[in-house]
Amino acid sequence: MKVLVSARTFFLWFFCLGIAVWSWRFLLFGVEATMEFVAYHAIERRWAFYAHVGLAPVALMLVPLQFWTKLRMRRPALHRWMGRAYAIAILLAGVGGILMAIGTDAGQLAAVGFALLGFAWIGTTAVAVSHIRNKHIEDHKAWMIRSAALTLAAVTLRLELPILAMTVGLEVGYPLVAWLCWVPNILVAEWVVRRRPVLGAAQPV
Repeated sequence: MKVLVSARTFFLWFFCLGIAVWSWRFLLFGVEATMEFVAYHAIERRWAFYAHVGLAPVALMLVPLQFWTKLRMRRPALHRWMGRAYAIAILLAGVGGILMAIGTDAGQLAAVGFALLGFAWIGTTAVAVSHIRNKHIEDHKAWMIRSAALTLAAVTLRLELPILAMTVGLEVGYPLVAWLCWVPNILVAEWVVRRRPVLGAAQPV
C-alpha cells in the first residue's frame, strides 16, 4: 500500500511540475517556435493567451503542494496563501482559456469543450474557496478534489493528444481532446469524492 501511495505521489509531482515547466518553454524560444498550433491566439487575443499559458502552469504546480498533508498541518498559513495564489491563477487563466475557446479555429466542438472546461474550472474552485471561507472543511476538500481534477486536464491533454494525432489525426483528435482531457477527470474525481470516508482535518485527502 505504501509503495502504491509513493508511486501515486511521485507521478503527481512529476507530471504537475514537468508539464508546468514545459508549458513555459515559450519564454525561452518564443510562441511561434513552441506553440505554432495556437500561436494565432497570441496575436488575436494577446492578454487572454498569456494569462492562460502563463498562469495555468502556476495552478498546476500548486496542486501537489495543496494536497501535501504535512505541509498543510505544519504550515497552515503557507497553505492558505498558496490556496489564494491557486484560486487567482485559475480565475485569470480560466477566463483567458474561455476567450481562447470562443475564438478557436478548431471548430465548434473544440470551442464548446474548452469553454465548458474553463467555466467548470473556475466554478469548482470558487465553490471550494467559498466553503473554506465558511469553515466547511470537508466540503472544501471535496471541491478541491474536483478543482484539481480539472487542473490536471493540462496533463491528460498532453498525454492523449499525441495518441489521438497518431490514430485519428490532429484535425479530428484536437476537438476530441477538448472533451477527453477533462470529462474523464471530473468523473473520476466525483467517484473519489463519493466513495471516500469523511476525513478529519488531520487526515490526508
